[in-house]
Amino acid sequence: MRTLLVPAAVAALLATSALSLAAVQHATGTVKAFDSKAMTLTLAGGDTYQLRKTLKNPGLKAGEKVSINWEMNGTKKMADTVTIIK
Repeated sequence: MRTLLVPAAVAALLATSALSLAAVQHATGTVKAFDSKAMTLTLAGGDTYQLRKTLKNPGLKAGEKVSINWEMNGTKKMADTVTIIK
């Protein structure tokens, strides 16, 4: 019985951690740099987000406070939405 329980528990743990990586994440911060040609946004904390080609620029510039919904795509943080916080 124990020989079946341990592998089942490990499989369940691995399955839930994989699902959490695919979930949409949320971040807020201050824009340090925005590169419209490379479609990248860097926050003051150092995190860099790749913006989707379909994402319209809401007027991003250094110093703006933003809210970002993003998800991992390989090793890149892909931003789905970027909203300026007033």
